[in-house]
Order: sequence, then C-alpha cells, then structure tokens
Amino acid sequence: MDNKGDNWLAFKCLEVQQPIGIFYLVVMKSKDLVKLSYSDVRRIEGERRQVETYLGIERPLDRKKRVPQIKQYVNTIDASFPTSIILAVESADTKYMKELGTLFLRDSPSVAKVLDGQHRIAGLEDYAKDDFELVVTIFVDMDIENQAMIFATINLEQTKVNKSLVYDLFDYAKQRSPQKTAHNIVRLLDSEGDSPFRGKIKILGVAGDPGETLSQALFVDSLLPMISQDPMADRDLIKRGKRPARATPAEEQTYIFRNMFLDERDAEIARVLWNYFAAVEKKWANIGGRPRRAMFSIGRLDFTD
Repeated sequence: MDNKGDNWLAFKCLEVQQPIGIFYLVVMKSKDLVKLSYSDVRRIEGERRQVETYLGIERPLDRKKRVPQIKQYVNTIDASFPTSIILAVESADTKYMKELGTLFLRDSPSVAKVLDGQHRIAGLEDYAKDDFELVVTIFVDMDIENQAMIFATINLEQTKVNKSLVYDLFDYAKQRSPQKTAHNIVRLLDSEGDSPFRGKIKILGVAGDPGETLSQALFVDSLLPMISQDPMADRDLIKRGKRPARATPAEEQTYIFRNMFLDERDAEIARVLWNYFAAVEKKWANIGGRPRRAMFSIGRLDFTD
C-alpha cells in the first residue's frame, strides 16, 4: 500500500466473479459505512450524481420524509437491511489480499461512491450503537457505463410493493400492533355478510369486483391515526414487552380508538365503525327518489355516490 494515507480499514471479504467482472462482498459496521460514504451522501443533496447525469435522471436524497422514517426504523427491535449496499471505489483507495481474504479500504470520508443504498446510509448517520452490520458489495475501478447499468437495473426496473399487500402481511404477526389491529378490522368488515363494507374493499389493493371502491391500504391508513400517533413506535414498544402510553381525555378526541386498542378491545372498534357506517347508509339510502350511496366519512374513510 502506498503512503498517500496511513489509515486503512480491513474487512474480511469474498471475491465474486460474474460476467461484469470481479467484485467483493464484505460485512461492514454501520459507523464505518457512514464514514466511508458520508461525503458522497451529502453531495447528493445539492447535485445529481455522475451516474444519474449519465442516465439523464434525478433521484435526490429525501431528507424530509424517507430518511427520518429510516432513522426511526433502524432503532426498532426488528430492524433489518438484508439486501446489499453497493459501493464503487478506486483502486488507489483499496487493496485486496487474496491470501488473507481481506479487503483494505482507505479510511477517508470520500473513498466510496454509493451506487445503491443512499437512504439506508443516511438513515444510519446518527445510529449510536455498534450492533448494526450491513452487507456491502464493492466494485473497484468500475467505469461509468457499468455503474449506470447496475443503477438502472436496481432502481429503474424495480416493481413497487403494493402497500395493501404490506398491510396484509401483518396477519402473520404474532404480537399485537396498531397495524395488525387495523388489518384485522378491515378484513372483518369486508368479509361479514351484513357489514356496510361487505365486498367494498379491494383486499391486497386489487379489485376483484366493480363494487370494490376502497383499497385495503386506504382503509388502514385512515384508521391508524385514530389509534396511534406513531404506529411504528407503538409496535416496537409492544415487541419489547413494554406498554405504550394511554391517551389522555383530551387526546381521545383525536385518538378515539387508542385506549380501546391498548385494552385489546379490537372487536369493539370494529363494532363502532360497523354501526356508524350502517346507520349513515340506512339514513341516506334514498336521496332524490333513487337509491344511492351518500357521501359520508369518518376520518379519511369516504363513500361517495
């Protein structure tokens, strides 16, 4: 290694050969990853990265919404990033010793260019503990064309996960959570024969009948704010064996179902929704001499003619 810098970080690695060439798989502590890629992550905020310019697109770092969400997520009890962060480095800043199975990277905040994982890295910037390791793929001296190809493959051809499907997966959760309760209530209201929502909800977000006018995700997103100000934090507390704070009498005006949820009275929440919408539907079933579905709402849940 040259004397350009005296400080190097050593990582045990696997050398991988694929048609694109050789790259390296390492396990890296979050603090090391943030340190090595920090300058590149910060630069993304003010200008497009080289690979994005090459492709003629722009994907800025979202520090207003997505990064804060990840910062919260990484501190939950079951936080996980199983997929690889992808970095590109120059050969002058790295050295691979095959006999040791070790990759050395120069200990510099500008050594790594982030090809994929910028939001995850930014979300780990303030992570205080030393227990978050990440799988990192490192390419050495990769030209801009190949960088762009990897970037495009990962980011431009991804299939976005259906949000209704995400909520439906809470059906498999063992612990209680606001999300699981909301999911169960939606399923109940859609399936029961005399429910005002019978056959009206697009389960998994996919319509199977013309009468399905509400998506599962919309219903859950509308119900959650009546249960919790921060569903992710409540879920994390419950999984840690702790009890979230109850709503005060003043807060119950906003979080009308919170204390019912904390007392495990989910069936009563469903009954309140059922009775409310059934009563409104009955009262306004006929307007202007013809049957119609009137406009009515609770929170963001709406029926319109």
